[in-house]
Amino acid sequence: MKVAILGAGPAGLYLAYLLKRRRPETQVRLVEQNRADSTFGFGVVFSDRALEFLKDDDAGTYDAIAPHLEVWRDIAIVHRGERIAIDGVGFAAVGRLQLLAVLQQRARSVGVEPEYARRIERIEELVGADLIVGADGANSLVRQSLAPELGAGVSHLGNWFAWFGTTKRFETLTQTFRTAEFGYCNAHHYRYADDMSTFIVELDAASFERAGFGQMREAAAKQICERVFAEDLEGRPLVSNRSIWRQFPTVRNARWSHGKCVLIGDALHTAHFSIGSGTRLAMEDAIALDRALAEHPGDVREALQSFGRRRGSERALV
Repeated sequence: MKVAILGAGPAGLYLAYLLKRRRPETQVRLVEQNRADSTFGFGVVFSDRALEFLKDDDAGTYDAIAPHLEVWRDIAIVHRGERIAIDGVGFAAVGRLQLLAVLQQRARSVGVEPEYARRIERIEELVGADLIVGADGANSLVRQSLAPELGAGVSHLGNWFAWFGTTKRFETLTQTFRTAEFGYCNAHHYRYADDMSTFIVELDAASFERAGFGQMREAAAKQICERVFAEDLEGRPLVSNRSIWRQFPTVRNARWSHGKCVLIGDALHTAHFSIGSGTRLAMEDAIALDRALAEHPGDVREALQSFGRRRGSERALV
C-alpha cells in the first residue's frame, strides 16, 4: 500500500512510524512544508498521567520521550497577588523541538525519511497514493480541499493570545491574572525544560483592542507583556518565536474521512491549549488509524469508516 501523509508534526511522524513498524512493505511518503528544525511555540504539555496511553501499545516510543519530560503533580492560580495551589492534577511537558526530534528518529528507525521544505499545493499531486492522510494542522490543505464532503467548519474563540517562552523556570503549570491600564491579562506558564518555560499571554477582546496589539510590532507587544508580568518573570525577558496574536481556531468535521482521504490531529479537531490535550489527541488518532488499517487489510475505505466510528466514540467519552 502507498500512503501519503501531509504534515510532519507529532501526528504525521508518529503515524508514519506506526504504519512502517507494523507493515515494513508499506510505502510511506511523509511531506512537510517547513524545515526539520522549524517549530513554532515552545513547550508541549500533556495532561493527567503524561503519555501513559503509549505504554501498552508502544513502550519503545514512551521510553524515548519519558527522559525529556518535566513532571509536576499540582497546578496553581495566581489572582490579585494570591497564589492558590490545587493538588492532585498531574501534568508533564516537553519541548516541542525535542519531541519532534524523538519522533523523527523513531520514523527513520523504520525507514521513513520525511521530505522537508516541500510544499504541496493541491492534493491531486498525491494521486498515486492509496491513502492520503491530512496531518497538516489547523490550516489543513486536505480539509480545505474536501470541506463540503467532510462537513468541515472552523470558528474562532473571542480571546486573543500570543505564545512566548522565557528562561524563568516555573515549578508547576500556573495561570496568572494581572490587571493592566488597558484591561485584563492572563498568562498560562509552565516549564518544559530545566532552563526554559512556555509563557502564553491571553487577553479578552476588549482589552486586546484597547492595548492596540493588533497594530503593534511584535517586539513592542512583547515589551508590554514583559512589563505587565514583570513580577512573575522576575525581570527575565520573554522570548519570541513568531509570537503573533491569534484567536484560537476551533476545528470540527462532521465526517472524519472521504474516499481515500482522512484527517488526524489538529486538521481534524483542535483542543484548547488550556487543557493540554492537543498533541496527545493527535498521537491517539495515529494509533487508532494504524489499528483500523491493520484490522481491514486491503480495504482502505472500510478502515477509514471504522477509524471514524471507533475514535469518534472514544472521544465522545472524554
